Amino acid sequence: MPTQTYGYVRVSSTEQNEGRQLLALDERSVPPGNIFVDKQSGKDFLRPQYQKMVRRLRPGDLLYILSIDRLGRNYKEIQNQWRVLTKEKEVDICVIDMPLLDTRSGKDLMGTFIADLVLQILSFVAQNERENIRKRQQQGIAAARARGVRFGRPPRPLPENYHSAYLRWKAGAITGAAAQECGMPLSTFRYRAEQYEYQRGPDQP
Repeated sequence: MPTQTYGYVRVSSTEQNEGRQLLALDERSVPPGNIFVDKQSGKDFLRPQYQKMVRRLRPGDLLYILSIDRLGRNYKEIQNQWRVLTKEKEVDICVIDMPLLDTRSGKDLMGTFIADLVLQILSFVAQNERENIRKRQQQGIAAARARGVRFGRPPRPLPENYHSAYLRWKAGAITGAAAQECGMPLSTFRYRAEQYEYQRGPDQP
């Protein structure tokens, strides 16, 4: 069976555009039917299109990816998958943005050493960027919450009788009955009571 040329494309979400990666693969004459695209995080390799591609690869095939972070963003996983592809599957890999990561050339000891060194550096950078992205997201969420921005689904509106039930519950006149009157579990009633007090202020009846 003649060897085949494949391409792998990954973007982190459905909102991101994979156009630049597809263009780079087209410039290298990768058949459209041999291009596999995943739209999910690079934290691991449990991606349907990647796994499908790996099953199709045969010894001597060539795999193009635009950059090492499109393969993944987990340092150890990138190292392991590179070994699986090049040693177990016996395919060649060409990282388009990094010519030193082209297993078709430099197969002598020095070339292999340089390629392995570059791979370690780039995969470390990919994971470090992933961790920085996560930190920036967490910082952005924290800053938004500090400004009063709320995340998730908005809470259901309180029932019309909540205020009267809350006042009697707060005075100790009723306990679980207040939640029953409002059609809520007791834990939900107490949680909504905390929110209610916060919104109205401690001095409001």
